[in-house]
Amino acid sequence: MKNINIKIVICILLGLAACTNDFEELNLDPNRPTEVFPGVILDQLQYRLVNSSIGRARGFAHELMQVTAPRLSINNGVHRYFIEPNNSSGFWNSHYALMTDVEDMYQVSERLDAKAYMGVALILKSWSYSLLTDAFGDVPYSEANRVEEGIIKPSFDEQRLIYTNLLEDLESANELLSQSNTFVYGGDLIFETNGPAGILKWRKFANSLRLRMLLRVLAKDGEVNASQQINMILSNPEKYPLMESNADDAILRYPGSFPFFNPYFNARTLDWREGTYYTEYFINWLNRNNDPRRTVWATTITENGQQVYKGIQSGYPSEVEYTVNTHSSYRDELKTLPELGIMMTYAELEFIKAELALRGFSTGNTIQSHYQNGVLASMNQWKVNLTAAYFDQDEVRLQDNDNFELILEKIIQQKYFALYFNDFQAWFEKRRTGYPILPRGSGIPVENQFPSRITYPNYLQALNAENLDAAVARMGGDTQDTKVWWEK
Repeated sequence: MKNINIKIVICILLGLAACTNDFEELNLDPNRPTEVFPGVILDQLQYRLVNSSIGRARGFAHELMQVTAPRLSINNGVHRYFIEPNNSSGFWNSHYALMTDVEDMYQVSERLDAKAYMGVALILKSWSYSLLTDAFGDVPYSEANRVEEGIIKPSFDEQRLIYTNLLEDLESANELLSQSNTFVYGGDLIFETNGPAGILKWRKFANSLRLRMLLRVLAKDGEVNASQQINMILSNPEKYPLMESNADDAILRYPGSFPFFNPYFNARTLDWREGTYYTEYFINWLNRNNDPRRTVWATTITENGQQVYKGIQSGYPSEVEYTVNTHSSYRDELKTLPELGIMMTYAELEFIKAELALRGFSTGNTIQSHYQNGVLASMNQWKVNLTAAYFDQDEVRLQDNDNFELILEKIIQQKYFALYFNDFQAWFEKRRTGYPILPRGSGIPVENQFPSRITYPNYLQALNAENLDAAVARMGGDTQDTKVWWEK
């Protein structure tokens, strides 16, 4: 706008005949850089993406998956299986705004032949779009973020095709990164290293993320060659390295310096813990099994002279109101915890491998080993110690006479806890497997069922009605009960 105004002024002063096409050159600021390098985009992009991710975990997934519930909830509420419109618009808007930055970083990196940044851009794009499509179903993808090309009403792509493209992008990312040695322009906040070690960790993240996505669509093996790709990755660790320890966790560890603070560090006590409590389902399971993670996650209250962990009912009736400071909530230390920026962890990968081994894939280890590795990795992630007796408890131990479903339930139960503050993943896994089995609160209206998706933002009907209607017709509806492609 500034350039346009200067053009008008010059035209008025000199006369129209004197106007040329060289105004941009006249209006250049010699003190401003003329090109943005990918490292400048990368750190801010990672920070904003991860903040959005953990915000979705705390603001939506925790309540839906009975990690927490509000202290007071008069009408509706996610814990009563009612998804408000703002649950869709905020996520949708932030996602597409950030994907513009991803596309910009890829294009800048491509011009500079900066393959490492091209690979990271594809990983971030795949990670972010997988969250979006698993939450909504069909979404704008191939025509998204192309306003400069004149596409202001993008079509909605089928989820199957989105998955196919994302899996191909992760293959390309692994290849691009294998041709790189360093992040020459800096900017990586997630693995915090510019050398080959950082490149390798990004490759491990890409391939581990690909296994997550392939397991999610394994039931659609006839439409996507999921089994073939899983076997390809598992059988060739040199070409497709995977996470091997907690050192490979894809976690943005907040530096605690401006501007990269844990986004909750200034949260008021009222907003952080006095209005939210852990649920009975979540806390009672940890209590029964003497799980040490509760010491990091939850506050205690005094009851009969003892410090105890205590939860509230999820989905309680509207007239119920819990008193302040009478139940366990988030510990204040989580507000400043550097390791809260979780994208994907080694613990999750081990639970993925445990399930793949259960389903007959050759993973290089036993179901039991992967399962125990996953539990131990989660404990290590949260810096708590685990006694050997933990695995002797009935709800934890995998027994020889356990059938397929019982083993799967125990794997997903532990995965549920390992996915704490990990965006929507626990919700996606519940939809995919049916586990964990969550109790139904007495205040949940009979017509409300556990949601399969988030409905599209209302404003799309005004801005992109034709393409929205086509997607809704293809999916079979736009309700929270409409199942996405991989869930049908």
